[in-house]
Formats: sequence, structure tokens, C-alpha cells
Amino acid sequence: MEQLLASRSVSITELKRSPSTVIEQAGSEPVAVLNHNRPAAYLLPHAAYQQLLDRLHAAELREAIAASRNDPRPAVAADTMFAELDALIDEVEAEQHRP
Repeated sequence: MEQLLASRSVSITELKRSPSTVIEQAGSEPVAVLNHNRPAAYLLPHAAYQQLLDRLHAAELREAIAASRNDPRPAVAADTMFAELDALIDEVEAEQHRP
């Protein structure tokens, strides 16, 4: 039998029969949804799902930062970059106001 990654479990039949009850009884814990006694899915409370997404986003940011540290191009100071962006925005706005 596959390892369950939750302390609570319900069958698909039970979930279909009474989804509100399953959600209510789960509280803040994830629930393994079983199909023929094997995990088919996991039901997560909103807060747990949001926390999972936040952790995933943080991991992606850490990965992007680590990759940027290995970038061979020279670093550009943030002030310089923002000044260049401001100049480009001013240029576009000036073009939009020309007759």
C-alpha cells in the first residue's frame, strides 16, 4: 500500500456523499482521498494550500536569485536601472504629447 501523506483519509464515495462534513471534520488538516484504498488526491484547507503556494513561490525566488549570482554579465546598480527606466518613461510620455 502506498504511504499516506495525511493523518486523515476518506473514500471518494464518502467525499461525494458528504463533502461538507468531510471538510468540517478535517479542520485545518489535509485529508487523503482514497480510491480502492489508494491515495487518489489530497484535500487541503485554504490556509494550508496558500502556505504551500507561498513556500513554492519563495523557493522559486531563491532559485532565481541563486541563478542570477552565476550570471556572467556585470551587475547594474538599482539606482542606475531605475534612472534609465524613468528616462524611458519620460521619453514615451513626451512622444505621446507631441502633435
